[in-house]
Amino acid sequence: MSLSKNKTSVCKTLNDRRKPTDKWEGRCVVHYKCGLPGTIQDVLKQRPGWVEVKDDGEWDFHWCEVGWLRENFDNSYIEEHARINHFRNHYELTRKDFLLKNLKRYKRTLERDASCTEGSKCDFFPCSFALPNEYHLFVEEFKRNPGSTWIMKPAAKSQGAGIFLFKKLKDIMDWRKHDGTRSEEQRDAAQVESYVAQRYIENPYLLGGRKFDLRVYVMVTSYFPLKAWLYREGFARLSNARFSLNCIDDKYVHLTNVAVQKTAPDYDPEKGCKWKIEKLRMYLTAKHGRQMVETLFKQMDNIFIGSLQSVQNIIINDKRCFELYGYDIMLDENLKPWLIEVNAFPSLSPSSQEDYDMKYRLLEDTVNIVDIERRLTGKEKRVGGYDLMWNDGPVYIEDADPEVFGCSRLRANTHLGCMNDREKHIFKQFPAHTD
Repeated sequence: MSLSKNKTSVCKTLNDRRKPTDKWEGRCVVHYKCGLPGTIQDVLKQRPGWVEVKDDGEWDFHWCEVGWLRENFDNSYIEEHARINHFRNHYELTRKDFLLKNLKRYKRTLERDASCTEGSKCDFFPCSFALPNEYHLFVEEFKRNPGSTWIMKPAAKSQGAGIFLFKKLKDIMDWRKHDGTRSEEQRDAAQVESYVAQRYIENPYLLGGRKFDLRVYVMVTSYFPLKAWLYREGFARLSNARFSLNCIDDKYVHLTNVAVQKTAPDYDPEKGCKWKIEKLRMYLTAKHGRQMVETLFKQMDNIFIGSLQSVQNIIINDKRCFELYGYDIMLDENLKPWLIEVNAFPSLSPSSQEDYDMKYRLLEDTVNIVDIERRLTGKEKRVGGYDLMWNDGPVYIEDADPEVFGCSRLRANTHLGCMNDREKHIFKQFPAHTD
C-alpha cells in the first residue's frame, strides 16, 4: 500500500472535511514536530501534506518525549486544534507507585460504594507496597507469608533497570538504610529512588519452559468522557533462559524486558525474544479451548478499563492530548492475567523487520485516530487495527439495547490477538492514503 499522494489531493481532503467556520479552513499542510528518531519519524514523514518543523517552529501535531512535556507543557501556548501525545499528568497511571496508589484507592471506592463483588474486579494487580511509605505494612505482609519471593522495582525507571528479587528482609536492608540517611529535601528531590515491593508471581504460565509477559497497546483520546481503543496486535516477550526459582539473581530468567534479554550471552538477534500475540492466542486456544481463552481475554479487557477508570478523576483531561499506553500483562499457570505495569512511553524501537512493520502499522493507525485532518465522523468503532472498546461505557460489536437483548447476548468490541485486516478498512476510511 502506497502512502504517497499529491499535495492537491491532500488540500482537497482537508478543506472538504472542515466546516466553513473552522479556523483551519484553507490550510493544506500539517506541521508536525517529533522529538524521536526511528519508526514514528518514518510514519510522520510518509503522511501526505505533513511537514516537519524544527526548534521553536509552530506545530499542529507533536510527538514528544515525557521530559519535554514536563518542562514545556505548562509554559507553552498550544493552539486549540493542536494535538500532543501525552496527558500532562500521565504519570498517575504509568509511574509504578502512583499506579499502585490509584488502584488501591479505586478498589476501596468500589467496595464502599458498590460491593465487595465489584471490588474483586480490581483483583488483577499483585500484592504490592510503595516503599518507603508503606514499609511497615510491607513487613507485616512479608512475615505472614514466609518463604515467598518478592520483587523490588524502582518506581520511575524502565527497561528492567534497578529490579531485583529477594526472599529475605535483610536483602533490602541496604536499600532502606541508604534511603534513611537522606534528609527530607533529598528524598523529595530523589523521588526516582522510590520503590515498589511486589509479590512475585511464582507460578507463571510458561512457553517452552520460559517465562513471558504480554505487551498490549491501548490508546486513550479522552478521559471525560473516557474513550479508549484497543489495538489488535501486540506480542509476548520471552525470557532467554528456562524458568526456575532456584536462581532468583539471574535477570535473564526473571526479567522479560527486551533491553535486558538482548544482553544475554547466548541471545540470538535473528530469532529474537518476541512472539506475536495472534500466534499466542491460537496456541492457547488449541491447548485450552476457545471458551477458556475468551474468558482470559475478557479479563484482560477488564484490566485495561479498570486501570483507566482508577485514574479517570485524576488525569487532567485536555482535548489537545492523547496517549498511547503500553500495558505489560503476565499470565499465571491458571491463565489468570496480572497487570505488571503501564508504560507512557512504550518502546518503538524495532528488534526485527516484523517488529518494525507491526509498530509502523500501530503508529500509523494511532495518528489516524488523532485525525488532525478531520476525516473521521466520530462514530467509528474501528480505525485500522484499533477497535473502540470504551466510549463512556462498553462498546459492543452490534448496536443493541442491553435491556432488550440481555448482556449475555452482547459481545464486546475487542479483538486482541485476532486477525488485523486493517488494509481494507484504511482503504474505506482514508482513500487519500491509497492508490
